This record gives sequence, structure tokens and C-alpha cells, in this order.
Amino acid sequence: MTTKTTKNVRETAMDLLIAIEKNQSYSNLLLNQTIKNHQIPQKDVGLLTELTYGTLQRRSLLDFYLKPFIKNTKKLEGWVLQLLRLTVYQMVYLDKIPDRAAIHEAVEIAKKRGHKGISGLVNGVLRSIQREGLPSLDKVADRQERLAIETSHPIWLVKRWVDQFGFDKTKAMCEINLTAPLQTARVNLSKISRDECVNLLEEEGYQIEKSPIVPEAIRCLKGNIAASQPYHNGLLTIQDESSMLVAYALGINGNETILDACAAPGGKSTHIAEKLNAGGQVVSLDLHEHKVKLIRDNANRLGLDNIETMALDSRKVSDQFDPESFDKILLDAPCSGLGVMRRKPDMKYTKTEQDITQLSHIQQELLESIASLVKPGGTLVYSTCTVDKQENEHTIAAFLNSHSEFEGDPHFKTRMPAAIQPLIAGYDLQIFPQDFGSDGFYIAVLRKKV
Repeated sequence: MTTKTTKNVRETAMDLLIAIEKNQSYSNLLLNQTIKNHQIPQKDVGLLTELTYGTLQRRSLLDFYLKPFIKNTKKLEGWVLQLLRLTVYQMVYLDKIPDRAAIHEAVEIAKKRGHKGISGLVNGVLRSIQREGLPSLDKVADRQERLAIETSHPIWLVKRWVDQFGFDKTKAMCEINLTAPLQTARVNLSKISRDECVNLLEEEGYQIEKSPIVPEAIRCLKGNIAASQPYHNGLLTIQDESSMLVAYALGINGNETILDACAAPGGKSTHIAEKLNAGGQVVSLDLHEHKVKLIRDNANRLGLDNIETMALDSRKVSDQFDPESFDKILLDAPCSGLGVMRRKPDMKYTKTEQDITQLSHIQQELLESIASLVKPGGTLVYSTCTVDKQENEHTIAAFLNSHSEFEGDPHFKTRMPAAIQPLIAGYDLQIFPQDFGSDGFYIAVLRKKV
């Protein structure tokens, strides 16, 4: 194992972990930025990603493993703890890296960053773990606490999910949250067929499979298709399969005017626009101008001219639009994002129950503000990328309770792709990450009575 490159990768991973924890930065954004800014060689990107995400994903478990070997973690400098976590992760989960090599690299980094005492401590802790082995989770008697440590999820969240969905469903969700998500994309059927797009990508060396869930979706097993020619030519959009279902839930018929109330970065807006006929239009709103620009950029890349964008707080839409002026409205509401933890593992350590309560108030406000804009007989679709009843089922139940002019749409199920229909019992749908490997996602479809 060469010293220079791998040491740089480990040190870079350590710096990333420090920055993510200190600044509460999103790991995916920071990792991509680091790869670009530091011009990380392509051969090292995989290891850097694995070390950063893996250590983040399993942070609580790594701390459990380290605890018996460190007298006082509070006195330990932050970078030393990150270095120890990073190294234990390699020792436990990366078979290709021998323990002695991982320990040697850690000690070298400690010598470079700190004084002799720190490198001695790092060496001592890691050699003790190598010699004595890891502490057993069997000592943790409470099964919810054990699951929380084993899968590095906060105990409050595990307990909350167990209360809402039962232990088995929670366990399956926590376990899949430790795995890396597949990159998925939506083929722009207004320009090309899925088969033709797959052929173009395979000619470029990408390993692609067709989604068994969504007819226009593909899964990328090898490579980053955002760097492909079909992507640059507007033939596809990077999007999770769960969020592609929203356009189906709307039941688009053609020449309709549809509002996307919280639209950035535009994945759902562009999907709606692709499904509309030339006479239809999407009005896409977002609070911030820089996010609205993302929607425009996406629409331009895809060659869609039936999207009108506007920077606007959707709680003030009635100031801008006449009552009953939209055939259909999508509210993809701001949410806790508990369904996308595989993409943003740092989220597990920053979200609180208070966040969920605050967000549910915002969701209620947004629903209240857009309700009057739906035409009689029109459709209102509410969606979130979270798994939580307070933000999902309870929010919709409260809305229906105070808005007798709306009802659950009985035709929701028949509009959805065949693979999804068995998951739908009424007018709403909770997708769990373990259902088909996509993001956790919620969709409710309401109809305004005539």
C-alpha cells in the first residue's frame, strides 16, 4: 500500500468528517466539492467516498466500539476522535486494507497533526482494539437501544418509528439506511425512448438496468450518469424513483395548468412538463431566486418551454393568483427528510423531534394557502421525502378535517405504475426505503369536490 496517495485520501476523509460535524454541512455536497476542488484522482474517489460515508453512517456504533478503550472522550480533540473512528471503520468493514496498514496510517497522520503523546494514544487505542477485539452489543439489554447503536440512529428516532410502524419495519429501515443508494434517472420520453437512452449510455460504458418500478426510470450500476452525453443533451434527469411517482399521482391529462408550489431544483416540475401536451403549463415556485434558477437551468437543458418560474413564498400564493386558477397543484412540502438518510447520513445526528413539530406547522400553513387555488374537480397532491406520521398522515388528516371541500381521491391507485399499486390501500401511500430500494417517500392525493 503506497503511503502518499492513501495517506492523502485518509487525511482528506478525516478533514471532511471534521467539517461535516463542525459546520453541520451536508456530506454529499461537501464530498463533491472536495473531489472537485482538490482534484482527487478518479482511482481514489471510491475509497474517499467509502471512508467518509461509511464512518458517518456508523458513527454511533464506532463510538460504542471505541468507548472501553478511551478514558475520557470529552478531553479528546475532535480531529483525534474522527481519526480513530475512521481507522476503526477500516479495521471492521474494509477487508482489503490490513489492520496494520490502517493503524500505521493513523499514527502517521497523528504525528503530522499533533504531538508525540497524541500519536502514542492513537497507537495504543488501536493496538488494544486489535488485540482485545470489539465489545459485544449483546451487553445492551434493551432491543430498541441496541438497534439504535447497531445502526447508528438516534434512540429518539428509533423509538418514534417503533411506535409508528412496529419494530420489524423500523429494523429493516435502519439497516437499509446503512447501505449506499443507487443512482437513478428519469428518461425524457418527450425526446427519446428508454431503450434508446439505455443503448446510448451503454455505448459510453455505463452499466444500466431498467427500473422495474417506473416505466421511464433507469438505474445506474456503474459510473455517474450526470457526466454522460445523454444527460448533457437533455435526454435524462437524475431523480429518485419514489419522487417520479408524483407526476403519476397528479393524473396529468394534457392541456392543464399545474402549480408546483415548492419546486426547486425542478425534478418534479420537469417531469410534469414532459407529461403535458404543448398546450399545458407548469408554474414552478420556490422561495429563493438562486433555487428558481436551478429549475430554469433544468428546464433549458431538457428543452422544455412549458415551465414558468417565479420566486415566491407559497404561503402567499393567494396574493399572486386568482382563486380556483389551477387544474392541479403539487405541494412537495419542506420536511425532515428522514426518507433520504442514505444520501445524507449526517442528518441522523442533527435532526430533532422539535424539527418535526415545527415542520408540520409549516406544512399545514402551505396546505391552507394553496387550497383555494384548486379548481372544483381538481387534484391536490401532497408529498414529502420523509417517514413520519406527524408530517404525513396526521398533516393530511388535519387538513381534510378542516376542509370539507376536499376528499381522498379514489382513483389514485389506478393511475400509478402497476408495481406500486399493491402498496396503495386508499388515497395515500407511504414508501419505505426497504420497499424497493428507493428513498422513503409519502404521497397523498386529494380531490376538490365539484
